[in-house]
Amino acid sequence: MKTINTRLSWTLFILLAVAGVFNAMDRPIIAILKPDMSADFGWTDADFGQLAFITQMAAAFAFLFTGWLVDKLGVWRSMIVGVSTWSLAAMAHGWAASAWHVVAARIGLGATEAVQTPLTIKTAATLFPPDKRSLAFGVGTAIAGLGTLSLPFFIPVLAAMFGWRGALIFGGVAGFVTLALWLWFARGITFNDGAEDESRDFSDDGAPYGPILADRRTWAIVIAKALSDATWWLINFWLPDFYRKTYGLTTEELAVPLAIAFLGSGSGALLAGWISTRLLEKGWSPNRVRKTVMLVSALIVLPLPLVLQLDSFWPVAVMMGLVMAGHQGFSLSIFSTITDVVPRSKVGRVTSFGAFMGNMGGALIQLVTGAVLTAGLGFTPLFLFAAVSYLLALGWLHLLLPQIRRPNGPALA
Repeated sequence: MKTINTRLSWTLFILLAVAGVFNAMDRPIIAILKPDMSADFGWTDADFGQLAFITQMAAAFAFLFTGWLVDKLGVWRSMIVGVSTWSLAAMAHGWAASAWHVVAARIGLGATEAVQTPLTIKTAATLFPPDKRSLAFGVGTAIAGLGTLSLPFFIPVLAAMFGWRGALIFGGVAGFVTLALWLWFARGITFNDGAEDESRDFSDDGAPYGPILADRRTWAIVIAKALSDATWWLINFWLPDFYRKTYGLTTEELAVPLAIAFLGSGSGALLAGWISTRLLEKGWSPNRVRKTVMLVSALIVLPLPLVLQLDSFWPVAVMMGLVMAGHQGFSLSIFSTITDVVPRSKVGRVTSFGAFMGNMGGALIQLVTGAVLTAGLGFTPLFLFAAVSYLLALGWLHLLLPQIRRPNGPALA
């Protein structure tokens, strides 16, 4: 049996993060390719919002099962099942001959890519000690952000060469290549991914969710996810359209402003992970670290509506990058909180329930956004909600979880 050393742990986790790039790219890629797909199928803003809603709902309900699946299958088998199925679903877009075929492919993709989040959190909890997990989350999210950073540059090229179908097939093929590399490095490894810390009191009666749903810590986490992820999916799906409608940018001209946003996403995750790890090493309590990072992240997002008052385009692009950075700092702290208070054997399920609620928030915002834009109200009411969503999420989490502490760890500091 192969020993998992620090170098191998990082190699496996980074390869999982790379696979996650090709998973995550299939959502924003639709926004980039919206004009091409709308031309083929005659979609309106409301139609596009409904397509995004369907994808979010498929992912949301799949999360109710994928967390349980990851906890039962473990890291190794979950990696094989997850990457294989979401890659096949991405490739299915290549055979879409009608709008309904696209809808079916999006449902399949939304459902299968739901393995990624609980698998990432469980893998981090398995491979890294508690004080290093925030850094791992930051590195993983930064890789995803940097990978997504390249989308606005090469997706239009792929679409020009192979059509929008070919651009979507690319993500599936790349996913299989990454899986092959991960399996090569993971050969001979037995993952300790089911160990239970008996001092954590999420009791288990054998049901996948019963005891977890009865614990207020679960609801502190998942409602915070719903509020904050609504803004994340608003920006992810509609930022290209905001640039088109406000500044008249073409698909090719979107490359740099979208790259700035994705650069902010990756940088925010990496910085938040590094800062969290350093503060923990200096003796700060998990409660103080998580909530400080969340508060700073929420305050970064707060000025978002001011972009509607700016005449110059570049300050708007920078602000959107900061918003993406703020989200990642907030989201990383929520996921870190899960590994702080939830036993390893249940991390997948609590993570998935949080992701379910986050996607429900995302699904709702897609319908609202499509309706608001179709009614001619513009982005003002949407950005006003986004500005306060993270402060609302932090307030809720602190109300239900006034102290984040690990077993036998320090209380509020």
